[in-house]
Amino acid sequence: MTHILLGDDDEELTQLLQEYLGNHGISCDCVYDGAQVLERLRNPDYQYDLLVLDIMMPKIDGLSVLRQLPVTQRIPVIMLTAKGDEIDRIIGLELGADDYIAKPCNPRELLARVNAVIKRSAAPTASVEATVLTHGRMLLDQNRRVCKVDDVELQVTGTEFDLLVALLKHQGEVVSKEWLSKTVLQRELQPFDRSLDVHVSRLRKKLQPFHNEPIKAIRTKGYQLVL
Repeated sequence: MTHILLGDDDEELTQLLQEYLGNHGISCDCVYDGAQVLERLRNPDYQYDLLVLDIMMPKIDGLSVLRQLPVTQRIPVIMLTAKGDEIDRIIGLELGADDYIAKPCNPRELLARVNAVIKRSAAPTASVEATVLTHGRMLLDQNRRVCKVDDVELQVTGTEFDLLVALLKHQGEVVSKEWLSKTVLQRELQPFDRSLDVHVSRLRKKLQPFHNEPIKAIRTKGYQLVL
């Protein structure tokens, strides 16, 4: 069973979401401030597949929690943000969150986002031979979710890894944002939604030590992997 941690100081909302997710096979523990979130994540007695994190929380806010998560052990994160708070969403994605959903959120939409992020983060069951992708200096091991360039392993999120897989399978081609959003984020591209752009920007920074312009943005068309 999928086991997630929900950090939000709205106890009525968390109880509603906990019950709804539980009815769909997802075990959900709830805490009500950022300090409790970090305490749970640092406690080896608790193991979670995903963190749903409200931005506005007492003691330690959600963005500060994201900054304190260890890069090498970071679990997938979905942010809960107030409707219209685009800056917080962008900052959260830049800090490594995988997705966001605006409050007040529809439990059904949250369930869909949770399942999508879990699916992106989970290792496939196919054989290693069938799931290793290579091109030039890059190797993507889909079984172990490992990305290497020049034999150097990069720390990437589940979303970033799947973006690389999608771009590498179409290496040299211009891949549309619409297709990437459907394939990687598993939702239609919405006007003013910059999630995909932020994930690509983070990937660029991680790949730039190996290439000045590893991913090109082709205006009005999409992205092209160059590395």
